[in-house]
Amino acid sequence: MNLSLKDIKHVADLAYIEIDEKQAEATLAQLSNIFSMIETMQSVDTSDIKPMSHSQSVSQRLREDIVTETDQRELFQSIAPQVQEGLYLVPQVIE
Repeated sequence: MNLSLKDIKHVADLAYIEIDEKQAEATLAQLSNIFSMIETMQSVDTSDIKPMSHSQSVSQRLREDIVTETDQRELFQSIAPQVQEGLYLVPQVIE
């Protein structure tokens, strides 16, 4: 993709960015390098490469789904300031 100084200034105007001639030339050089790199990457034949879900081929370690905590609901309800029908009652914050 070929960009011109006019394109850079137009994009800067659309973004409400003030840009002088020197900054426009520097931006043009940077964007040209980026587009060149993209074109190089797109020219690589990747048809034989299998897509990956992650950049590294690793498997996630999973633990067994075993309950390790005991149910302490009755204990917590017994020490709560106010409980009604199994729900904790709190002061009204917003009127």
